[in-house]
Amino acid sequence: MRLTSMAALAPLQHRFFRTMWIASLIANVCLWMNDVAAAWMMTSLTDSPLMVALVQTASTLPVFLLGLPSGALADIVDRRRYFMVTQFWVAGSATLLGLAVAMDAINPTLLLVLVFANGLGLAMRWPVYSAIVPELVPRAQLPAAMALNGVAMNASRIVGPIIAGMLIASGGTAWVFALNAVLSVLTGFVILTWRRERKVSALPGEQFLGAIRVGAQYVRQSPRMHTVLLRTTLFFAQSAALVALLPLVARAMPNATANTYTMLLASIGVGAIASAFYLPRWRAAFEPDELIRRGTWGHAGCLVLAAVAPNVWIAIPAMAGAGLAFLVVANTIAVSAQMSLPDWVRARGMSVYQMALMGGSALGAALWGQIATLTSVPVSLVIAALTGVAGLWLTRHRRLEHSPVEDLTPAQQLKAPVAGWTFDPSDGPVLTTIEYQIDPGRAAEFREVMEQTRRRRLGRGALSWELFRDTADPGRFIEYMLDESWNEHLRRFERMTTVDDELRDRRLAFHIGDEPPRIRRSIADGVERG
Repeated sequence: MRLTSMAALAPLQHRFFRTMWIASLIANVCLWMNDVAAAWMMTSLTDSPLMVALVQTASTLPVFLLGLPSGALADIVDRRRYFMVTQFWVAGSATLLGLAVAMDAINPTLLLVLVFANGLGLAMRWPVYSAIVPELVPRAQLPAAMALNGVAMNASRIVGPIIAGMLIASGGTAWVFALNAVLSVLTGFVILTWRRERKVSALPGEQFLGAIRVGAQYVRQSPRMHTVLLRTTLFFAQSAALVALLPLVARAMPNATANTYTMLLASIGVGAIASAFYLPRWRAAFEPDELIRRGTWGHAGCLVLAAVAPNVWIAIPAMAGAGLAFLVVANTIAVSAQMSLPDWVRARGMSVYQMALMGGSALGAALWGQIATLTSVPVSLVIAALTGVAGLWLTRHRRLEHSPVEDLTPAQQLKAPVAGWTFDPSDGPVLTTIEYQIDPGRAAEFREVMEQTRRRRLGRGALSWELFRDTADPGRFIEYMLDESWNEHLRRFERMTTVDDELRDRRLAFHIGDEPPRIRRSIADGVERG
């Protein structure tokens, strides 16, 4: 257990990770304070299960709607300053919410609007923080760092509700939002202490819309990310039932108060924190797909137990078990997402992952709230549990292990081309053709390698790609690709990784010509169409 604990805590030895981890912890405390206060306030404004569940939807939906644009910004601007700005946004939305409560101007609709505004801050913050973490720890410690992020989230799940419960009981909900604003500002200044080493590029920065296109394109060309997104959507849609309906589960308990809700929510955090210290051992013993399977089954069982719990003493262990299972699945999926992304597109890739996470959560919260309205809270929880297990079984053939982790370490072996005459580097498009001469008997093998090449070329930003075969010479193949501009063509060389180098060597191994494959690059001449 001692060795396991040391491995789990190893990333905290790195100063900047420790600083950003503390900042994340404080930010997450603010998140849970805000969500608890808003959810509990909604129960006092309306008896509708749907409206209570929509608090969770309003909090998470912005990440689904704005995740990719936020991720694009995080990849093309200074991540430290961007992270700081997100905290000031959260402080502003918390201030407005506190003022509305203090002036007695709050109603269910306004509460949802202001919770949505707070969620916009989360939509901006989460992609950039996800992209920062791999910069702060060695790759081997990334799973432990992600688990510690889960600890921060779930420790805040304990501390945030406790603070919120104390403030609600002693001074009122407005004080929760006021403290949220103050802590968010303080976190912004903590982030300023990090001095990030900026990577210098000879090329101009990416354009915003182009960055969004390339980010979406990279994810679309990554089979492993497809499985990650499927697993994320299914699991978080199912697991959203517990958090979304927990205020109503708490109210149904004998002698329920705001502290009952706080205690149940904190129990989820306790279970998640406990699991973090065993995750290194479990990761060594089980494949990621097996961890996801066991975690999903465990979470479903705890949902059923929560649905039938007659009192808080039965509900507490159900909450702790759900928290343990939740972190096992969430951490396994998040680590798989991180391992599937190179640094240059990390924020955009993680933003798509978080869009799936929040989209699943938002959809699940609304769905289970509506089902609870039509039936009852316990019935909705049981249906959610069965749906999670059924979804796992129906997608059993989509396994992470079927798409091995690629070595995405940056590679600089291939030099960028130099143009033979002067033109504006923003001009385009740029056409590249590469001619290969291969043994016709190995054409099927060559096509398999070129299919992987297609994914990698498009994933690094090419607009289009095709492979042509000479009608007169069956051994002559021409690879064709199009880039948006000369700058974007050169940018693909900056994005080269070790797996791209290895793939290049495999392509060249097929070439049997006396000379290397002929490469031609042409830029659009700007002839006007009549």
